[in-house]
Amino acid sequence: MMNSRDLRRRVAVAVAAMAAVTFSAGTLAQQKPEEEPGWAKGRPKTEAAQRMAPVPAFPIPTAAADLPTKGFKLPPGFKVETWASGVLDARGLRQGAKGTVFVSTLFVGQKIYAIPEKGSKEAKTIIDKMPYAAGIEYHKGALYVATHKQILRYDNIESQLDNPGQPTVLYDKLPGGDDHSWKFLRIRNDKLYFAIGAPCNICDPGDYAKIYRMSLDSSGIETLASGVRNTVGFDFHPKTGQLWFTDNGRDWMSEDVPNDELNVITGKDQHFGYPFCHQGNILDPEFGWGKSCKDTRKPAALLGPHAGALGLVYYTGKSFPSKYQGAMFIARHGPWNRTVKYADVAVAWPDGKGGAKVEPFMTGFVKDNQYVGRPADFLVLRDGSLLVSDDHAGAIYRISYAGAK
Repeated sequence: MMNSRDLRRRVAVAVAAMAAVTFSAGTLAQQKPEEEPGWAKGRPKTEAAQRMAPVPAFPIPTAAADLPTKGFKLPPGFKVETWASGVLDARGLRQGAKGTVFVSTLFVGQKIYAIPEKGSKEAKTIIDKMPYAAGIEYHKGALYVATHKQILRYDNIESQLDNPGQPTVLYDKLPGGDDHSWKFLRIRNDKLYFAIGAPCNICDPGDYAKIYRMSLDSSGIETLASGVRNTVGFDFHPKTGQLWFTDNGRDWMSEDVPNDELNVITGKDQHFGYPFCHQGNILDPEFGWGKSCKDTRKPAALLGPHAGALGLVYYTGKSFPSKYQGAMFIARHGPWNRTVKYADVAVAWPDGKGGAKVEPFMTGFVKDNQYVGRPADFLVLRDGSLLVSDDHAGAIYRISYAGAK
């Protein structure tokens, strides 16, 4: 019997085949050459590089029985279980005051789900047909949603899950586009934080490639950091309040450089290198001329070549051992433009000097050099357990600590 992963692959192949059929010989002469997508800028002309492209988003989630949960490896005393399955394109995770877990999507989902913390874990679609609805945050009864074009607010969301109604448009001047246009949101001290990623693989980004914040009424927009190619994961140190964030490095320099970065903002007007300096010590072959990496903020840690570092959360629960309290969990989504694949949940500890120590925490997302899952974001539940979303398999996992045996 065909399992769901095989079915998903066959569906993807079928979709590609149908697209090829529609592009018939009779229309070839009338077609103009397609413009090279932004992610392909700088791609070598070698056969191996030309075969590489972003991992396709599958149109159906992995069946519960076929999820990779049993194959995950964690440190002694920890256990992982499937918390929810059938959650197509599960991406961002946030929780409301009444316990509702909100789940965002990105490419194929185009919706926001609500899942009750207790009881049935069936995902209820509360917002639909909203492209790039990846950025979400919950604050004082309201759900904030960011697409690639707008930031919206749905008031009293947990009392209106059946019909959230029309949102308040907070900000409608986001630049849109495709490359790195999706958002990640956090709120702290009544300020909303978001980033605008570079509109390309490598280019002069202008007002892109920056982290911004604004008041909750959209006034007082200010730039916090520049030279940030694409961050879709950040959180605040529980004690210092400093903003730590992941950043995806440029593509096509080689399979092993540059690394993705873990960074921390420690002052005003800090520049983190893009597009002229990568991983703190490599000048870009095109944009690095006349520049120096000494003029940029060094990464706190390197996260691996093309790691696809996404969600980041500080663990603020109490049920994990003291070693992990105050640590960061990071979703390494995994590379697409690298021959050898890898993906995991990593854990990082700030060293108090602007750096951090990083090590794997949960592995098992790759089998036979193919992704069986890809972690995306986190949520610390009230009982101290940790939820992990997987947009590749369409699932959410729950990590808890059972105690050393």
